[in-house]
Amino acid sequence: MLEELRITSLGVIEESVLELGPGFTAITGETGAGKTMVVTALGLLLGARADTGAVRTGARSARIEGLVSTAAAGDTGGDRTQRGTEAVQLPGTPVPVGPDPGSDSGPDSGPDFGLAAAVDAMGGEVEDGRVLLARQISAEGRSRAFVGGAAVPVSTLSSLSDCLVAVHGQSDQHRLLRPAAQRDALDAFAGPKVLAMRARFGRGFTALHAAETELAAVIASSRERAREADLLRLGLAEVEAVDPRPGEDAALAAEEGRLGFADTLRTAAEQAREFLSADDGPDALGTVSAARRLLDGVRDHDPEAAQLADRLAEVSYLLSDVAADVSSYASGLDTDPARLEWVSERRSALVSLTRKYGETVDDVLTWTERAAARLLDLDDTDGRIAELTARRDRIRSELAELAGALSAARSKAAVRLGRTVTGELAALAMPHAEARVDLVHTDDGQGLPVAGRTLRFTPTGVDDVELLLAANRGVEPRPLGKGASGGELSRVMLAVEVALAATNPVPTFVFDEVDAGVGGKAAVEVGRRLAALARHAQVLVVTHLPQVAAFADRHVVVVKSSDGTVTTSGLTVLDDAGRVRELSRMLAGLEDSETALAHAQELLAAAQQSRSGAA
Repeated sequence: MLEELRITSLGVIEESVLELGPGFTAITGETGAGKTMVVTALGLLLGARADTGAVRTGARSARIEGLVSTAAAGDTGGDRTQRGTEAVQLPGTPVPVGPDPGSDSGPDSGPDFGLAAAVDAMGGEVEDGRVLLARQISAEGRSRAFVGGAAVPVSTLSSLSDCLVAVHGQSDQHRLLRPAAQRDALDAFAGPKVLAMRARFGRGFTALHAAETELAAVIASSRERAREADLLRLGLAEVEAVDPRPGEDAALAAEEGRLGFADTLRTAAEQAREFLSADDGPDALGTVSAARRLLDGVRDHDPEAAQLADRLAEVSYLLSDVAADVSSYASGLDTDPARLEWVSERRSALVSLTRKYGETVDDVLTWTERAAARLLDLDDTDGRIAELTARRDRIRSELAELAGALSAARSKAAVRLGRTVTGELAALAMPHAEARVDLVHTDDGQGLPVAGRTLRFTPTGVDDVELLLAANRGVEPRPLGKGASGGELSRVMLAVEVALAATNPVPTFVFDEVDAGVGGKAAVEVGRRLAALARHAQVLVVTHLPQVAAFADRHVVVVKSSDGTVTTSGLTVLDDAGRVRELSRMLAGLEDSETALAHAQELLAAAQQSRSGAA
């Protein structure tokens, strides 16, 4: 429930605080005073698109804050969100569909799910069971949002709005004329089972589209796939003919360098061996040995000389080993022109492969693995077509079965919704009106077989939903857009909302002049019905009708003032005397007329008596 709304620098409102409570709150005021700004503020608070033109002239930014009780929002919002997001997998559908609705995974699981838990997950704070929502719009167009003191994306406010407030304005009447909106209303009224079936059908629709798209692509590209397969076979045959080994290119490069410079390497090795250990003449080994003998001769006289002699002994041993290794290396270097020619030819064959299939032989071998796997797939084009065809047919069969079940469930819900709305219309001064909800089906040769017909289908099923209204007896029900006046459309919208409130409740309902086109006795009935709805939820109504405002538990007036240069508006909660004066103004345009005041008192008393009797 919304407990307080604070508006700063929004439109004509400079700064106002509206304290709200349970029940029915009416918001009235002169035309142009800024009544709709209250609804605009609520919309911004709940994530609506920001309009920089709404920032008050001369102000740097507009700010809206709302204090929300988490208990009511959590209880109601948890049920609403769970119904809207329940996931049920279509059997056999080869696509992921999210967690099982019966599992305890996901944001909707657990008994503690609600606004408080959501705020905590966002890093916000809940104090005394209340959370502060805030939205700030700068004059330059920047927008910021806060939940419980934590900065969040504006889209986060939108995600919270479904479980907090249902806002209905005059535009919603026209929205109700759209078949999609009527289908959504029916599914919401039908409850979680139908919503789950619809979501399941939507996932199946997506899977079917994917299977059909892939099947069409495989069939259309069969010639290209054949050409690709031929190229892969040629490449694999070329690699197989060379039969490279891992790392072979590097090993052969080293061997070719050694064979090509064998004479030079042998000469260098033999000369090095002479310097290390010569048969005659001075060499490194003899020189080191002589130095060691000299130091050995004096080792008894100085320990340091002994250490140097030992080190020279180690050097002598190392030189001896190195000399032997160099001699062995030199003797092992053979000039083999035939081997050199073979290595050169082998390297040439490997280079031919690396130019086409990879930087190194190892890359070429990796390519062959991928190419072989791709070739298996390409060679199985007929099998792939058969597999995709079977998948498509299986999904279509499952969708047809599900579409029939969904349509049957909607048919039952349509009868109940029609009766419920008809009953609500009777309470809204339309005692002879009849509302009917029809399911409309369109034949389509490419559609789904359902109940002996082949029907066009969309992601929501095979049903188009049409809300019909017969305003009087003996009149054939007609679609809302063709047979309903503005006042009748307002009452139908309110009746549908009341019907949906019983199955999909939110803590707060906001109605922005939904009584447009309504007057007289019908307006009284609208006020009475809003008061009845307010017994179960918080209801805020922006209205210009005194008959509606008289039924309110709380009456707020938007007062417009001007100092000659700047126009401002403020929100004032009226006492009993103030309510009478405001109702008299709404009735006759006169606040101090004795007749108007008497009429206002009579209207207010009648409304309160009616409410007491209904309670």
